[in-house]
Amino acid sequence: MAEATERRKRAAVVVLGDIGRSPRMQYHSLSLANQACMEVDIVANGGSDPHLSLRENPSIHIHEMKTVQLTGISKISGALALLLKAAVQFILLVWFLCFKIPRPDVFVVQNPPSVPTLAAVKLASWLRGAKFIVDWHNFGYTLLGLSHGRSHIIVKIYFWFEKHFGQMADGAFCVTKAMQHELAQNWGIRATVLYDQSPDFFHPASLIEKHGLFSRLGNSICSAMGNADCISVEEVVEDMNTTVFTSKIDGEVYLKPNRPALVVSSTSWTPDEDFSILLEAALMYDRRVAAALGEDDSMDEGQLWIDIKNGKQFVYPRLLFIITGKGPDRKKYEDQIKRLKLRRVALRTMWLASEDYPLLLGSADLGVSLHTSSSGLDLPMKVVDMFGCGLPVCAASFSCIEELVKVNKNGLLFSTSSELADELMMLFKGFPEECNALKSLKEGAMKSASSSKWSTEWEDNALPLVNQVIGC
Repeated sequence: MAEATERRKRAAVVVLGDIGRSPRMQYHSLSLANQACMEVDIVANGGSDPHLSLRENPSIHIHEMKTVQLTGISKISGALALLLKAAVQFILLVWFLCFKIPRPDVFVVQNPPSVPTLAAVKLASWLRGAKFIVDWHNFGYTLLGLSHGRSHIIVKIYFWFEKHFGQMADGAFCVTKAMQHELAQNWGIRATVLYDQSPDFFHPASLIEKHGLFSRLGNSICSAMGNADCISVEEVVEDMNTTVFTSKIDGEVYLKPNRPALVVSSTSWTPDEDFSILLEAALMYDRRVAAALGEDDSMDEGQLWIDIKNGKQFVYPRLLFIITGKGPDRKKYEDQIKRLKLRRVALRTMWLASEDYPLLLGSADLGVSLHTSSSGLDLPMKVVDMFGCGLPVCAASFSCIEELVKVNKNGLLFSTSSELADELMMLFKGFPEECNALKSLKEGAMKSASSSKWSTEWEDNALPLVNQVIGC
């Protein structure tokens, strides 16, 4: 038994970021442990808890690095702070990869960020006699270019660094065929396409799961972010038998016929997602519904909300947008949300436990993705997770999004806030029973959910490369 244990291969998964917010690397770790039968060491920053299945897996060992912050120096010189931060991160990574974890057979590293991760992993792989695989999620230099411009000297240096050390890897994954072509043609890197797929814990939620989730989130759902709205008038009932969306009667859970439609969006609150599009679309939906129903500005909103609460239904429903995620622009948009005064739309921002996020997607009626990609070559993981839960999606259009979203089959695309508002009007007319367009997209999303899961995609495309690289 001891010899068998010693012969077991080992992988180190490297993320210079919050592992709890890196779902693809969590899924890699689970597959390396469960499908490749390897011991797995995750070296990453802390911040958010990864999924429970990761934390409870006896073959997965998480090594948490401290996040490097040099706020004092950045106030004096931004460039100096960036250089010092990269140097400290490099030393910290090398320390963990060379001395804190057992010697791995292979490193699997997330890119971006490229600096200093790729250099640190390359050095560690050389010192420890291990192989080195890069998982290309996007190009780091394009993300840096959002804030500095593509022609900036820092961006050009970053591009050289990313390309130079990326070429040194023993293997590579990427997320789209378009990125595979770019890496092959312009970077000299041969990459295997490993499409994002949701793991098995992303699935449509049962009525019992929905009721449990909405009961747990009751206070958050019913608390307005600013002005009172069409959801905050609902009462949080302490007996847990009723929520905004569900009722539990004699042990049976029912969806309320006058419930709001639930629209979910997940965001990292960064510049490659223009969240103002969603806010403008919500405002347009609100005004267009009022116009379609012949309501004027003098209408008593309070009475309208009481009528809806008491069971009155309209051809267009209330919309509740729940936006999940953390990121630098979150407060800016929350301040904008607080100033909105809407009649039939409410917005909430939340950060959910990793176990509740799939349940929220599986309980929603529509997903919205604002991701447009700094490179135009990656696909939004959030949409993959939504499809995994059988949730149709309205997604911002960009160059390769149609590798994932099939228009009029499992989702729709939009380029402007007005187009998104049009889609909301079209999909939710007659909700919840007479919205045939939404039901059709739901069926397509369910087919997408059943067609492939992460474990299948990983076994078919990733496992052969891992075995080839480590010589199995």
